[in-house]
Amino acid sequence: MSAIQDRNTPFKDGELMPLLVAAATLIYAGTIVVANAAGFAEPGSTATGLAYLGRADTAVDNSVGVAGAAVVLVRRGKVFKFANAGADPVTQASVGRLAYIVDDQTVAATSGTGTRSAAGIVLGVEADGVWIQ
Repeated sequence: MSAIQDRNTPFKDGELMPLLVAAATLIYAGTIVVANAAGFAEPGSTATGLAYLGRADTAVDNSVGVAGAAVVLVRRGKVFKFANAGADPVTQASVGRLAYIVDDQTVAATSGTGTRSAAGIVLGVEADGVWIQ
């Protein structure tokens, strides 16, 4: 039903979000965090169907827990520098284009023939890493 009066809609700034962690999962601080098909946070990896969430602000060990038993703080809305894949490097020609997740700290220029999920937009490439938004 559509609103028929003003509404006080709750909000969060969305920069630092507590997200439920997948079962049997260890996430290190400073690494790429994705949502799996069930919507739980896990480390970035070479896989399809993952949704990039941001960078883990804290480490969390849910390696013996069930899905949702732990929470990871994920920082969003920033530009993060991740490692560049040596075998499929992001180059200056990739600026403004998507980069793809290789693992929890590395991005690549291509989807690896459809085997990698998108990490975000490349905003810069430096000798020691790739800036991803």
